[in-house]
Amino acid sequence: MIKAKIETACTECALSRLCLPVALSTEDVESLEEIIDRPKPLSRGDYLYQAGDAFEALYVVRSGAVKTFTVDPGGTEQITGFYLPGELFGLTGINKPAQNTTAQALERTNLCVLPYDELDRLCSDVPSLARQIMKVMSDEIREDHALLTLVSKKRAEARLATFLLSIAQRLKRRQLPDESFQLSMSRSDIGNYLGLAEETISRMFTRFQEDGLLAVQRKQIDLIDRDGLQAVCDS
Repeated sequence: MIKAKIETACTECALSRLCLPVALSTEDVESLEEIIDRPKPLSRGDYLYQAGDAFEALYVVRSGAVKTFTVDPGGTEQITGFYLPGELFGLTGINKPAQNTTAQALERTNLCVLPYDELDRLCSDVPSLARQIMKVMSDEIREDHALLTLVSKKRAEARLATFLLSIAQRLKRRQLPDESFQLSMSRSDIGNYLGLAEETISRMFTRFQEDGLLAVQRKQIDLIDRDGLQAVCDS
C-alpha cells in the first residue's frame, strides 16, 4: 500500500489530544505518524469497508462523519454507531478474520487509517498507546450498554433528546460548536439507530421546536433550552 503524503502531523492536528495519549513522547508520536495512512476523502455514500471484508485497520475521523451498520439475512439494516471528528472506530473487527459491520461515509469524510498489524507492533513498544486503545474500547462498550438502555426503556421523546445531547457533548469534547451544529445523519438513520420510525423522529423534532427546546432547519440544529432537553431525557 502506497501511503499518502502526510499533510498535517499528529502533533499539529487539532484533534491530537483526543486521538493520542498525553504521555506519548515526540519520538513516539513520530513513530505513530510513520504508520498512519491518509487516503483521499470519501464522498457521501462511499463505503470504507463492508461486512465480510478482511479486518486490516482502525480508523479515526478527521472531518466528516461515518455510520456503521449490520444487515440481517432479511436485508434489514441496523445502524450500530455514528462517528464524528476525532473518534476512533473499527474496533469490533479486532481478533476477527473479517469485519462484522459495514462503514459508510455520511458526508465528505477525511480519515486517518492505522494498519492494525503495524499498530499492534507499535503498542508493544509504547504502553501508553496500548492503554489509549483499551480506553477507547472501554468507552465503546459503555456506549453500547447506554444505547441498549436507551432503546429498551425510554419513551420516544427521551430517546431523541438523549441522542441530541449526546451529540452535543461529543462535539464539545472535541472543542467543536455544540450549541449550533449540523446533523450528518438523516432522520431515517436516527430513527433506525434509536429504534423509532422516521415519521416519529420528524414529529418529535417538530414538538421540540414548538416547545422552545431547539430550532430546526433541515439538518441544522440550534439547542435553545438544554435544561429542558435534559428534563425530557430524565422523564
